[in-house]
Amino acid sequence: MKTEHRTEIERPSLSVVSTGPSSARAVLFDTLGAPDVLYLDDVELPEPGPAEVRVRVEAIGVNRGDVLLRAGGYYYDAVLPRSRLGTEAAGVVEAVGAGVDGFAVGDAVSLVARPTDGGMSTDGVYADRVNVPAARLIRRPDHMDAVTGAAVWVAAFTAYGALVEVGRMQPGDTVVITAASSAVGLAAIQLANCLGATPVAVTRTGAKAERLREIGAAHVIASDDGAVVEQVHALTGGHGARLVFDSVAGPDLPTLARAVAADGMLIVYGSLDPRPAPLPMWWPVNVYGYAVFHLFADPGRLRRAEAFIGNGVRRGVLAPVIDRTFDLSDVAAAHRRMETNNQIGKIVITVGH
Repeated sequence: MKTEHRTEIERPSLSVVSTGPSSARAVLFDTLGAPDVLYLDDVELPEPGPAEVRVRVEAIGVNRGDVLLRAGGYYYDAVLPRSRLGTEAAGVVEAVGAGVDGFAVGDAVSLVARPTDGGMSTDGVYADRVNVPAARLIRRPDHMDAVTGAAVWVAAFTAYGALVEVGRMQPGDTVVITAASSAVGLAAIQLANCLGATPVAVTRTGAKAERLREIGAAHVIASDDGAVVEQVHALTGGHGARLVFDSVAGPDLPTLARAVAADGMLIVYGSLDPRPAPLPMWWPVNVYGYAVFHLFADPGRLRRAEAFIGNGVRRGVLAPVIDRTFDLSDVAAAHRRMETNNQIGKIVITVGH
């Protein structure tokens, strides 16, 4: 049953405003299901505690994990009722708790979840204001607007950590990127070009091929046409790709492994196909299961990633592709858009104040 203060998100007249320093408007859900289970409601927002800051949120990045948690398909379960959502956002610091160094009221920041956080159900950032640990903040430079600040970090961290820190991508490497039109896939294409590698984009159909080439893919392969492995070998003189960056997994993973060069690396960072994925045991290939938390586990890796990505955005060689923006009141529509799998790049929710 709906609570007294709940506002249905589908109403076009809804405006998202702050309700005062002790409350915020947040996206919640009480049951697992389709996007329509999401609603906006008031939540308590106390003063920031020690090592915390309050951020006035201006933009929120929508990630596949948000959709999976809401639908019941994520790697951990939502805590119901009134579960929250979201790991990535951008905004401005409104208040600072005790013991916080390096951030002050008025600072422009991005927010990215860390592995020590409690999970989206309790720490989600789909809201107009949030209290978060200062350790989640990344200072947002003057050249980076809020939409970019909410769209760039998770995707670029994932691609950078996997391909550079783990895969040791080098100039001249061929890199095969599945689900290439996703935000992470597009970041991987741009990253490969930054380092002189050759990005080969794999997408389900040829409908997105022209756009992927515009963004920087050297070659595009439509997986529905079949023969992905054969096409990769044709492009590489029969050697295969030194790196294959895969977010699909599933029962076809051993087949995809045949596209990897001898002693190359298959890096799996997602499971868009939820069916079991057999390990490719018969091919001399290194298989690495990657999660972005690998980057956060080492301060040196994280510093390198932040410097590389920030510099790339400043120079315009790393630029998140924004598929579409939605108002916070249209969060269900944003989730429906992601579930079509027709997007090219990042879906972003904007927050009016």
